[in-house]
Amino acid sequence: MKYFQKEIRLKAYTRGFHLITNEVLSAIPELEEIQVGQLQVFIKHTSASLTINENADYTVRTDFESHFNKMVPENAPYYQHTYEGSDDMPAHIKTSLLGASVQIPITNGRLNLGTWQGIYLCEHRDHGGSRKLVITAFGG
Repeated sequence: MKYFQKEIRLKAYTRGFHLITNEVLSAIPELEEIQVGQLQVFIKHTSASLTINENADYTVRTDFESHFNKMVPENAPYYQHTYEGSDDMPAHIKTSLLGASVQIPITNGRLNLGTWQGIYLCEHRDHGGSRKLVITAFGG
């Protein structure tokens, strides 16, 4: 069994849903050494999340942002956690809905994603800044 772990810092992204598959793959070339295993990507933040979805048509990412903003609006009158800005509490809720990590099978040294799947960074803040990811690959 082999284990590889890296912590990387992504550049600051604008609010929205962004494909980061290539950044993740660039950070862990050791993936090629694993024939059968798993890759876990974990984000060390509470106002940005990760998910896997469509990697070809950018309008999917735009629609995700539009839907999440309608589903979890800013300035809801019942929010008490408001001192970090109107986008902060909705960002925490969106992060909990989507999750802080994704896990992907590794097969023959490559991610075993579907043809149209990619890893998204879901930036829920207007000015979230750079984000840290912990990338762990393991298998034999």
